[in-house]
Amino acid sequence: MRTNTVRQALKAGQLQLGFNFGQLRSQDLPKLFAAAGFHWAFIDTEHGNFDLETVNDICRVSNLAGLCPIVRVADLQYSLVARSLDCGAQGIIFPRIEDPRLLETALGWTKFPPVGVRGYGLMAPHLDYEQHSFQEVIEHVNANTITVLQIETKRAVEAREEILSVPGIDAVLIGPADLSISMGVPGDFQHPTMVAAMEAIRDTCLTKGIAPGTQTRAVPQANFWKERGMKFLGCGSDIGFLFEKAKETASALLGA
Repeated sequence: MRTNTVRQALKAGQLQLGFNFGQLRSQDLPKLFAAAGFHWAFIDTEHGNFDLETVNDICRVSNLAGLCPIVRVADLQYSLVARSLDCGAQGIIFPRIEDPRLLETALGWTKFPPVGVRGYGLMAPHLDYEQHSFQEVIEHVNANTITVLQIETKRAVEAREEILSVPGIDAVLIGPADLSISMGVPGDFQHPTMVAAMEAIRDTCLTKGIAPGTQTRAVPQANFWKERGMKFLGCGSDIGFLFEKAKETASALLGA
């Protein structure tokens, strides 16, 4: 059965690089990004355009390529979480978290009993056609499903102690776009108010044994937070990487 190497690495305090995958429906991209050195991708069903069949295809190829697929669900609903995991996701990202009680319920959807309440719907492809008992499968899958929450509002920053005290959180992925809007500095990711809020989240994560992380849009921003201890680090998006390289090439040639 498949081991979640990203979850293991984060528990060991190692940096894990990922990206937002939600626009380009090519099954070659997981192989490309794995070969480039990325560890995980969050498959974006909140803002992206993927339907369930595409999520299934991307998860399948990602797992074969060694790229950990983590689905960001559109909302905290059992069906969205369970079906994403049944598509082969190795974890779930929960967006816009503010309510610790709702988070506790949602985390339970990611694990089989007795840890959680996820319904058992695994089939042979999920297990790489290996033969295992129900108990072996349940214990392994529970131990290898990564759970990530997003802090994206001022209210969540203020409630971070209570939110991050909920058992079962592996990592935090700060959403800087929505957080900057909520903090009154839209798009100013280096504003002192933003930096202070994100550092406060990071510090609380570290005291709780949770891997701190954030999504970024460019290498300077990613380096800024890498140097400040973010371990679950998103570094861009599928379409963003393509556009940036295309623009760089065209500008270099046309400028010459």
